[in-house]
Amino acid sequence: MAEINKPIETTDGTFDENIKKHSVFILDCWAEWCPPCKMIAPFIEKLAEEHKGKVVFGKMNVDENKQIPSKYKIMSIPTLLVFKNGELIDTIVGAMPYEVLNSKVKKYL
Repeated sequence: MAEINKPIETTDGTFDENIKKHSVFILDCWAEWCPPCKMIAPFIEKLAEEHKGKVVFGKMNVDENKQIPSKYKIMSIPTLLVFKNGELIDTIVGAMPYEVLNSKVKKYL
């Protein structure tokens, strides 16, 4: 796996390629107007750096991409979709402290 150390912009068009290319891919579904999304954005950046080589993070703006959020029934943001080998294995909903988010992410490494 390439050592990607920051979240990669993911769209409806690049989603399938990303979940297939990276064995563990965590997609952050967010929106510009969402304060909790902005609160966890630095946490996602930090996790991407700390866990590079083990997990790749993606960011998808739900206002600009409708297909994937609809497919996975995203009702609240932020929502993190956790994929392993292309399969959805978990959904993490809501903002939380960095330590809590990190402990959840570590389960998939």
